Amino acid sequence: MSVAASKTVSATVDLRIAGMTCAACAARIEKVLNRSEGVSAAVNLATETAHVQFDPARSNVEAIVGMIRDAGYGATPAADAAAALADSSSGKEDTTLAEFWLAALLTLPLVLPMAAMALDRHDWMLPGWLQFLLATPVQFWVGRRFYRGSWSSLKGGSANMDVLVALGTSVAYGFSLYVWLADAPGGQLYFEASAAIITLVLLGKLLEARARARTAEALTSLMRLQPATVQREHEGRIEEVSVAVVRPGDRYLVRAGDVVPIDGRIEEGSSSIDESMLTGESLPVEKSPGSTVFAGTLNQAGSLRCVATAVGSQTLLAGIVRLVATAQGSKAPVQRLVDQVAAVFVPVVLVIALTTWVLTWWLGGDFIAGVVRGVSVLVIACPCALGLATPTALMVGVGRGAQAGILIRNAAALEHAQRVDVLVVDKTGTLTEGAPKVTGTYPLGASDAAQLLALVAGLEQGTVHPLAKAILAYAEQRGVVPSAVEDHRTTAGMGVAARQQADTVRLGSPRYLADHGVSFDSARIEAWQDAGQTVVGVSRNGDLLGWLTLADTLRPGVRPAVEALQRAGSRVVMLTGDHAATASAVARAAGLTEFQAGLLPQAKAEAIKAWQAQGLRVGMVGDGINDAPALAQADVSFAMGAGSGSALETADVTLLRNDLGSVIAAMNLSRATVRKIWQNLFFAFIYNVLGIPLAAFGWLSPGLAGGAMAMSSVSVVTSALLLKRWRPPKF
Repeated sequence: MSVAASKTVSATVDLRIAGMTCAACAARIEKVLNRSEGVSAAVNLATETAHVQFDPARSNVEAIVGMIRDAGYGATPAADAAAALADSSSGKEDTTLAEFWLAALLTLPLVLPMAAMALDRHDWMLPGWLQFLLATPVQFWVGRRFYRGSWSSLKGGSANMDVLVALGTSVAYGFSLYVWLADAPGGQLYFEASAAIITLVLLGKLLEARARARTAEALTSLMRLQPATVQREHEGRIEEVSVAVVRPGDRYLVRAGDVVPIDGRIEEGSSSIDESMLTGESLPVEKSPGSTVFAGTLNQAGSLRCVATAVGSQTLLAGIVRLVATAQGSKAPVQRLVDQVAAVFVPVVLVIALTTWVLTWWLGGDFIAGVVRGVSVLVIACPCALGLATPTALMVGVGRGAQAGILIRNAAALEHAQRVDVLVVDKTGTLTEGAPKVTGTYPLGASDAAQLLALVAGLEQGTVHPLAKAILAYAEQRGVVPSAVEDHRTTAGMGVAARQQADTVRLGSPRYLADHGVSFDSARIEAWQDAGQTVVGVSRNGDLLGWLTLADTLRPGVRPAVEALQRAGSRVVMLTGDHAATASAVARAAGLTEFQAGLLPQAKAEAIKAWQAQGLRVGMVGDGINDAPALAQADVSFAMGAGSGSALETADVTLLRNDLGSVIAAMNLSRATVRKIWQNLFFAFIYNVLGIPLAAFGWLSPGLAGGAMAMSSVSVVTSALLLKRWRPPKF
């Protein structure tokens, strides 16, 4: 059986993992799960979660949890990735404040005399029995977590950070106990070293846990957006009920100043809605009957009567939370390097520590110095910083993107979005608004604009074509009442004819009118069409009454966005199914020099494939609904799909703001996050590359080594938190 076949999956489970202390733990759990038939797992140290895909015919959740427990760790299923991540960042800390303060209180009297020795005040030294009494509770009561963790890890067949800390402090404590009890001549006690190491490691874990909780603030703030109750209308009465009991089709009230509780469609009322918490757009959005409202947004003005369209896990907010949680728990491709290092890190450190002790004793003849140096090597070498470097930066980057309306599907998408050689853009709904609008009315003869528009609106009554909707909306905005006509006869794709009293009136394309004997100036029509406009004409008994022009207008800010992308080195190309004249007009307006028109969806995918064959990385911007083959073929797909569930499920990056500038922001965020990941990895690697030799040559005491190790992971997480300063670029 092939490897691919053996990893066929059709079910997933998200797990909360207990007992992980470093990257070696995450690597161990992944190794245990991934070697099982039909199971594929990704374990995230920063979130203390695991996302597991499995084949139900070969495995199940109970078996997966059992494998993790056999490896020495705890595991409990969560409802989904969001629940798992929320639980891991809900304030739970690896170290309680009480334990840390107890350790600090007992350790302080041990380390103060060491500081006094530096001032040549040897009279401050504590007697051996008192050092023993102070250090023993720290070693075996406060430090019991390291022994438990070591036992679980070794029992599972691996070694983690707990092994290094437990072994290093035990050697220092045991050697000190021997010197004190045996009254070895010239022997120095290192009780303060073992106690200080444990205390400093606990402090580091406490600070790390708090910093890690801050990396998940974006997700937890999203989860808090949705109110717990809704003002539901039931049998003519308004009652406050839990959002959990509301069903699609129920009517509910949103008062001014309230947060919208569930997705819905407005039936009565008008207002402005602040959607910045979802899209990042600071300006409020005007809403009227027929408009869609989303859970978590703020109603700023009038009361709204709405009908529920999506509830519970089907709301846009719930989809965003799921997507963010899944992305934050995913693994970036660069993490593979870290996993390979973590898998062998602790055994290599044990060998280095043992070698340091033996060589120092053998070459220098100093057994005690060898012990001290070996302990320093054990303590300073910790894979925590390596394990946290990538996921913490990823969590902050993905969360910051969500706050700006940029939803990233997974870590790989974030890493790939930083560089796009060719950016393919769709026309309709991407460069343009996606809905035609009337751009001009041109009456001829005795007709005026209002009369012409009234007749056109009467002919379009009851028609569902997009052009008809645009004309009727235009007439309504101007207060024009549609003329009464009867006996409608529609020719699909061409036009409509009707009777007004004894007259025959027609509305349709120039070709439709020409086919029915209407004469007109073709040059004028061609000029409009060359400008990218759609032209419809009206006739009465074969006499031309006038023209209307319609166009799918360019989105605001498209041209500056295109210019900014081109300045950044991306080649922007429009691929569209529209005819060449319209495509050319839109391309000119957008500042594009390259476009291809008249393409079917599969042809767009083939064009992308051709660029990829040249070694170019291709991005595709679409609306998340059409052009599925092209979006799937692209190296990274951007979907401008505010409110589109399909966009959340299919695109690599979903842009909640229907704005091409969001693509620039997404690429900028990708570069910033990847740069931070490599920065963190550099410092994590350089810390160990420099720290281990310093400890081996005796230039770091065990206490200093413990403090440096504790601060290494804190510094990496703190560095990742600097990504919170990222803001979408202005252009």
